[in-house]
Amino acid sequence: MRTMMATRETALFVFLHCLLQYAVCRNVHLPAGPLYRVAGFPLSLPCAVSGYEGPRVQDFEWFLYRDDSGGRQMGVVSTRDKGFPYAPFQARVRNGEVRVDRDFGDSVRLMIQRLRVEDQGKYECYTPSTDSTYQGNYSASVTVKVIPDTLQISYSRSLTGQPVPEGADLTLTCSAGIQSEQLTHMAIMFGKRGSEDGSESGAGGEVSTIREIISIDNMLGVVPGRSYKKRYDDGEITLEKRNGESGQGVYVMKIRAVQPDDTGSYFCEASQWIRDPDRSWQKIAQRMLQIGTLTVQQLAESLSVTTSPRGDVTLQVGSPLILTCEVLGLPSEVNSGLLVQWMKRGSVSSDEVGTGGVEVEVARMSTDGVVSWGDDLSRASSGSMEKATQTKYSLKLFSARPSDSGVYRCVVSVYAGRSDPGPSTPVTLTQRSEGVTVNLKTKDVVVSAVAQLPRGPLLKRGSTITLICNATVMTTGRTQVQVQWLRWPIPEPVIKRQQSPAADVTPEPPVEEKPRLVAALMYDGVVKIYANSSEVSIDRVSAVSYRLRVHTATMEDQGMYACHAEAWGQDPHGGWYNTGAKAESNAVTVYLYARAADLLLIPLVIGVSSALFVGIVIIATVTCCFMKRLARQRAQK
Repeated sequence: MRTMMATRETALFVFLHCLLQYAVCRNVHLPAGPLYRVAGFPLSLPCAVSGYEGPRVQDFEWFLYRDDSGGRQMGVVSTRDKGFPYAPFQARVRNGEVRVDRDFGDSVRLMIQRLRVEDQGKYECYTPSTDSTYQGNYSASVTVKVIPDTLQISYSRSLTGQPVPEGADLTLTCSAGIQSEQLTHMAIMFGKRGSEDGSESGAGGEVSTIREIISIDNMLGVVPGRSYKKRYDDGEITLEKRNGESGQGVYVMKIRAVQPDDTGSYFCEASQWIRDPDRSWQKIAQRMLQIGTLTVQQLAESLSVTTSPRGDVTLQVGSPLILTCEVLGLPSEVNSGLLVQWMKRGSVSSDEVGTGGVEVEVARMSTDGVVSWGDDLSRASSGSMEKATQTKYSLKLFSARPSDSGVYRCVVSVYAGRSDPGPSTPVTLTQRSEGVTVNLKTKDVVVSAVAQLPRGPLLKRGSTITLICNATVMTTGRTQVQVQWLRWPIPEPVIKRQQSPAADVTPEPPVEEKPRLVAALMYDGVVKIYANSSEVSIDRVSAVSYRLRVHTATMEDQGMYACHAEAWGQDPHGGWYNTGAKAESNAVTVYLYARAADLLLIPLVIGVSSALFVGIVIIATVTCCFMKRLARQRAQK
């Protein structure tokens, strides 16, 4: 009894001594067991020591107590003694199958590359003492159970290596299953192996890379690879699990609209996971299965866009213009969306058809078949854009105008594999056709314009300003004239002269000032009045004369006026078009003089003011003298 009490007191003393010295006692750590690992796969056992004295680099020795050894220990491997392993482990230690990997000076791992059934048992990690006194524990042990390998993986169809067109869909299927008495989870991963430049092999010094595409992890969650997250979020990459035969799961990965970067060697990887007693998940088995190689044929290698007719097209004004665009080289097995645009550069206003100017959009058809027109919205009622076949699109202008001349191109944007792309979906490829030069034969049109101010009394503030524009057109066929009136400020020298004539004709308006549009009479008779300080009217008084009137004019209405005339012709279908012929008249200077009432206003104001001032002075003087005299009389009394 006394011996037992002494032992307890000694243990308590050692414990308190260690506690008081802040864990100076040596302590060896191993994960809690039992640990279940799969035969044929690696085993990694971490072991660490703390609370020791001596050097930072500690030595470790590993022992195994097999289940059938009757408690006898067997040396596995040591960090300080190469002759430490027992016979069953000597060859495995020499070839590196069994080794100790050092994480830190006081932390190592026992690594067994291929675990065997006979490796099952209790493993002990022992640390030789470097302490001044023997205290604490110098070893720890954990039980390892070796379970059979039941992880199976297979595929139903492999990639043949034949080129797949860009935009096609890819479906890969992988089957996997586990039959284990232990509660384990399985994870599945689809990946791609390829070189940095997108080719399959790493020949020529290229670095082969492995990319994880998508996986179902050990917690049964779907996780996309880092490089494929956006495509997964857009719904272009999916992974689903189906029930297969013999309890196996069938995993189906689908990639919508493959891209050139998808070229490479594909594989499926299945892994078995178990939860250790410390509640951490450990991968205990893994198998990889090569599915095959995918080669993506780029769309740029086959796509072309042509237009008809080709070359130059010459038409009479008013004739229909029909252009056809055909898209060639689209893979028939790929359902792609097409955005088709008709673009035009150059017009009749250019010195040469097809040169100068900015390329503008005439019309477009979206991927869902909706047609929209460019800046000239009138073409929506005088033209059409149609889809003749899956790859043919036509542009029709029922009555061509001179402004329709120029170089036309068909621009096709392809969304490979995406028949209904979203607003943020990137275009796979844009291809342009050769240009078609359209020339319009126009009749000779000569336009002249002369502006004048009719003679009359001097114009004063409040008068009505009347200006006449005589515009003539020399041509054949029916025409209409569109007239615009513009105004510039009067130059300073003209204002300072204040000459007596009401009007003065100068050769041309000053170019340094920007004109202001006053009013316009359109070719169809519509009057447009723009910003002006006074009431303005414009009308046609004869076949060639157009009148502008500014009523109750103010000083802001004086200036230099000029008219611009444009000739509009009528095509055989009755539509009107701008012939492009125009003329600018001379400038007429309008100066407003002051009225008589305005001239008398200043003397009148000065006279009234002077009279009031004199009257006030007289009254003040008389009042002051009277008050002084009255005060003097009161003082005498």
